[in-house]
Amino acid sequence: MPSPTTPDAPSAHRGRWMRLALVGAAGGLLSGAFGVGGGILMVPLLIVFAGMGQRRATATSLAAIVPASIAGSITYLVNGEVDLVAALFVAVGGVLGSWVGAWLLRRLPLVWLRWLFIALLVGVAVRMLLVVPERGGGQVGFELLPDLALFGLGIAVGIASGLFGIGGGVIMVPAFIAFFGMGDLMAKGTSLAVMIPTAISGTVANSRAKLVDLREAIVIGLAATIASFGGVAIAFLLSPEWSARLFAAFVVIAAVQLAVRAIRLQHSSTPPEGER
Repeated sequence: MPSPTTPDAPSAHRGRWMRLALVGAAGGLLSGAFGVGGGILMVPLLIVFAGMGQRRATATSLAAIVPASIAGSITYLVNGEVDLVAALFVAVGGVLGSWVGAWLLRRLPLVWLRWLFIALLVGVAVRMLLVVPERGGGQVGFELLPDLALFGLGIAVGIASGLFGIGGGVIMVPAFIAFFGMGDLMAKGTSLAVMIPTAISGTVANSRAKLVDLREAIVIGLAATIASFGGVAIAFLLSPEWSARLFAAFVVIAAVQLAVRAIRLQHSSTPPEGER
C-alpha cells in the first residue's frame, strides 16, 4: 500500500504526461508566434522538468516539431506569408544537413553538445536584440545565386536540427530577414514550412538509433499543434519590435537554465540517468 506522502504509480504517470503536454504547449505557442519549431524552448524544458537527458530531449523535441510545424505553416500560408520557392531550396539542403546532424548527435561528447547549444541560444538572443525586423518584404523567386545561398542555409539548418533538436527557425528567421529581404511574418511562415521535411528526416534517423520515445513525442506534438494556432494569432498582433524582444527573452531564460545545469553536472561525480 503506497505511503500517504508518496504518490502512487498511476498518479506519477499522469503527472509525467501532464508535464510533457505543458512542455509541448509552450513549444507550440513559441513555434506559431516566432516561426521556430519550438525545440529551442522544449529541449531545456524536457531536460529540467521531464528529467530527460540531452540526447533524448533533443530527439524527442525534433519529433514533436513535425505536427506543430505543419499546423503553423498552413496558417501562415493561408494568410499569404510563405515563400514556397525559398522553402523548397532550404528544405532540400535541410534534409541533407539533418542526416549529418543526427549522425553528430550520436557521436559528440555530451559536454560539447550542452555548451554548443547554450552558445547557439546566446547568439540568437543577441542577434534578435540588435537587429529589429520589419513588416512586409518580398519573395526570393528563381535566381541562381540566391537559390544556392538558400540551399547552403538549408545545410546549416539541417545540421542544427539534427544536432540540437530544433526546427532551425532560430537560424532561418534571422537569415531570411537579414540576407533575403523578407518581412518578419514571411520569414516565420517560410521557416515553419521548411521544418516539416527537415524534422521528419532527422526524426527517422533518430528513431533508427532508438533515441526517440514516439509515445512521448506524440503527446508533446499534439499539445504543440493545438497551441501553435494561438501562437500564429499572437504573431500577427505583435509589432516586429516586441516580437524580437520577447523571443530574445525566452532564449536568454532557456540559456541560463541550461548553463546552470551544465555547471552542476560538471561538478557532479555521478551524472543523472540519460546523461551517461
